[in-house]
Amino acid sequence: MTKKQAIKRKVKEPEPTNEQSSVSEQSDNEEDEDLLQAVKDPGEDTTDDEGIDQEYQSDSSEDLEFESDAEGNYLGRKENNEAEDDAEEDDDDDDDEEEEEDDDSDEDNDDAAATSKEEKPSSSKTAAAQTKVEPSIQIIPRDSSKPEYEDSDTSDEEDIRNTVGNIPMHWYDEYKHIGYDWDAKKIVKPPKGDQIDDFLRKIEDPNFWRTVKDPQTGQEVLLTDEDIALIKRVNSGRIPNAEHDDYAPWIEWFTSEVEKMPIKNVPDHKRSFLPSVSEKKKVSRMVHALKMGWMKTSEEVEREKQQKRGPKFYMLWETDTGRESMRRIHDPVSAPKRDLPGHAESYNPPPEYLFDEKETKEWHKQKDEPYKRKLHFMPQKFKSLREVPAYSRYLRERFLRCLDLYLCPRAKRVKLNIDAEYLIPKLPSPRDLQPFPTVESLVYRGHTDLVRSVSVEPKGEYMASGSDDKTVKIWEIATGRCIRTIETNDVVRCVAWCPNAKLSIIAVATGSRLLLINPKVGDKLLIKKTDDLLAESPSLDVIDNERIKAAVQWSNAEPEEQEKGVRVVITHFKPIRQVTWHGRGDYLATVMPEGANRSALIHQLSKRRSQIPFSKSKGLIQCVLFHPVKPCFFVATQHNIRIYDLVKQELIKKLLTNSKWISGMSIHPKGDNLLVSTYDKKMLWFDLDLSTKPYQTMRLHRNAVRSVAFHLRYPLFASGSDDQAVIVSHGMVYNDLLQNPLIVPLKKLQTHEKRDDFGVLDVSWHPVQPWVFSTGADCTIRLYT
Repeated sequence: MTKKQAIKRKVKEPEPTNEQSSVSEQSDNEEDEDLLQAVKDPGEDTTDDEGIDQEYQSDSSEDLEFESDAEGNYLGRKENNEAEDDAEEDDDDDDDEEEEEDDDSDEDNDDAAATSKEEKPSSSKTAAAQTKVEPSIQIIPRDSSKPEYEDSDTSDEEDIRNTVGNIPMHWYDEYKHIGYDWDAKKIVKPPKGDQIDDFLRKIEDPNFWRTVKDPQTGQEVLLTDEDIALIKRVNSGRIPNAEHDDYAPWIEWFTSEVEKMPIKNVPDHKRSFLPSVSEKKKVSRMVHALKMGWMKTSEEVEREKQQKRGPKFYMLWETDTGRESMRRIHDPVSAPKRDLPGHAESYNPPPEYLFDEKETKEWHKQKDEPYKRKLHFMPQKFKSLREVPAYSRYLRERFLRCLDLYLCPRAKRVKLNIDAEYLIPKLPSPRDLQPFPTVESLVYRGHTDLVRSVSVEPKGEYMASGSDDKTVKIWEIATGRCIRTIETNDVVRCVAWCPNAKLSIIAVATGSRLLLINPKVGDKLLIKKTDDLLAESPSLDVIDNERIKAAVQWSNAEPEEQEKGVRVVITHFKPIRQVTWHGRGDYLATVMPEGANRSALIHQLSKRRSQIPFSKSKGLIQCVLFHPVKPCFFVATQHNIRIYDLVKQELIKKLLTNSKWISGMSIHPKGDNLLVSTYDKKMLWFDLDLSTKPYQTMRLHRNAVRSVAFHLRYPLFASGSDDQAVIVSHGMVYNDLLQNPLIVPLKKLQTHEKRDDFGVLDVSWHPVQPWVFSTGADCTIRLYT
């Protein structure tokens, strides 16, 4: 039974007296309806009735009549006729029953009813004050302008609607309700919005920043200015009460003035005039110490000081025989002792220590160079110790021994006991360096011979691969589906996708021809724009010399090759090994190792011209590379790497690799660091601003390293080797030039199969994601993510 039901029963229990029946039938019905409406309807009063001070007074003329607002405050008697009409419509049935019961009392008390009707315009409070006949219930309304719990200092009187108590509220996370109210009804959680709703509220609602969520009911509460000011004062470490004066004048509870009168005026005791017994004992001990010589007088101390100030005499030769602390060398190093004699120096050595004819002959041959002999004497065998003759070199060796002790310098070296763990550099954990490829995700199968090269589209949707089966395949990376296969007439050594995203061109090095192919994938407008660009050959005012014409020739593709997607054919006079693009996509360079001084060629796509940058051969060129930012050209021979300035046409720097054969190289996107792979199982990291020698030499593979590659966005680089392994490493280059690059090996991916002593032939990174592609001799392309 709730509190409101108890109040309702208590109100209905008293029977009407004669004075109470003086109220008219209409007034009784209206008051009963108001009471029932206030008690029955839980929607109008949802607050807790605890903690409200209620005073009950006697009222002789009227019954209990009260109503509460939405905040739980009692308003007293209704004075609005419209509210009475609403209550009459809701409780028509109850009124009929009450009218039948009160018929007799109404007939007898007509005069009293008339009197009560005349007094009805006055308020209920005035009537209650004037007439006090029998006790009845009256509730004094609380002043709504004053906070309800202003004078309270306990939290037990707070208006807590949720009655679950002090429990963890996360117990209700899996339920639709968050607790129960005082009527044992579930408190349903308010609907939760997503992040978009919160964002819209944050934009539209100016009070979003001051709205907090009540953990007890899940409702949103709007903080007032006073609450925010209180929170700010608490956060700043100030007193929460803003009216408190921190600098109020101090109240002196105790006086600071020194009084003239003493606190106590007791006369001195008699024993204060007698000599101290403890001091007498102390003086007697000092006198006894002076007699025994344990203590010295000031005269004796002064006499001893004068004696110390006089001249000091020392023994002349005492330093040679005295303690080590008296020597001139305070930290001497003891002379090393001679080695103990071995079996060869015995008078009766074992037979294996005696010289044979060959060793004797060699010992005599080294007479002019005695320091080369293993022994400075020849072992001899005697029957007894008495037959051993005197040693002829005894005095000589003693003299040399004395010279060594006297002339040879000796230094004391402190032996350092260092654990091997301290010598190993502390590298960060691979978990802190994520993301990087860890597992094999896709295997692209379709080639019938070893795959030599792979290149990814700048947007990262498609991939091109070249193989010894004389085909170029276009793959869709996400699905692993082969979209197009382009057949060539020779082995495909290298493929390179144009880095310019506005062009759809693949450069394919097959035999002695360089094919510019439109793969016809992706945006159709981009494909048409590329075809229009390659269809028209520009008119050239400059005529190439005979040296260039003999080395390279430009031509349009045949109709058969046009159908395959080939647009331009650049024919070279030697087989092409490598092709690489400039960052803007207009220039590309090719390498022909057998071309001597014409091994490296630079082609311009817009003008369809070729250039031979070198007039003399500096070695057998293996690969070339363009600088990503500066107009520089990297040329790698078998042993060294040369960097040329294309504008000034001069040599900038020569990098010394100290390796037998260079296989490939890759430059960091910022252009300050170069990574070189060699066939002698090494990877070399060059800091171009630091030195011409390798900053770091990494020996991570067991066989020849064939390819290395930097990622364009992430601090990652990968290497592929003939040991069928792809090693992914972390290579962070800092903007601070004083901080060295951080190089940490992360993961070894070994899923390729070995074919004819070949493993991984090429590695390439995805331009956007931290994914790496590898091609191998097992005719597959593998994707690691």
